[in-house]
Amino acid sequence: MIQMIYPDRPLMAELMAKMLWEIGAVHFNAEQPYKLASGMVSPVYIDCRKLLSYPRVRSAVMDFAASAITRDAGFEAFDCIAGGETAGIPFAALLADRLGLPMIYVRKKPKGHGRNAQIEGNLPDGARVLVIEDLTTAGGSMFTFIDAIRAAGGRVDHGMALFFYGIFPEAHTRFTNGGVKLHHIATWREVLAVAREQSLFDARTLSEVESFLDAPLAWSAKNGGVGELPTA
Repeated sequence: MIQMIYPDRPLMAELMAKMLWEIGAVHFNAEQPYKLASGMVSPVYIDCRKLLSYPRVRSAVMDFAASAITRDAGFEAFDCIAGGETAGIPFAALLADRLGLPMIYVRKKPKGHGRNAQIEGNLPDGARVLVIEDLTTAGGSMFTFIDAIRAAGGRVDHGMALFFYGIFPEAHTRFTNGGVKLHHIATWREVLAVAREQSLFDARTLSEVESFLDAPLAWSAKNGGVGELPTA
């Protein structure tokens, strides 16, 4: 039996932010910033894959994802759920189960042997596909998967990121130009709000994090990182 819950969006965002802190998935360090794959440096780091190791947290987050997507996109809007390699794959399986839908997964590139497949699973021509990832910064990696599905005959009008950075204006432009509506549960703003509410860090660290969220590329360049938009 498929069951749905519909908490208020702000409540879902706040609860997910609290859960991320509770399981140790979030880190703030303004003194020794984290270097990201893009070359940016950041005082914040998040590991959404840890959600998988906590069944109660994992279940609640997938309830929120199902709520967000059915409320905003519709109850019969999709024919299957697609997960991107690698972090999106388990979340796609969980969400597909929640929604009673088939699931596929998409590689970053064809595997290079056998059938040389990039998409694993059954993708009927014209199928309406929801692509899910654990997080997205500016949408680059998600569009790698979206483009592959579209090239294979699928239709992608919606994407789901459990966590959205929400700090790069270019991300909104990318999704708009790509014809995809992005759905998400929480952003860095909610995570910072919980850190302030619970006094998890000193005032200077919280201020530096807020400065980064207000101008991430400028903060990166100022602190020894690149000042260009990341692609992931």
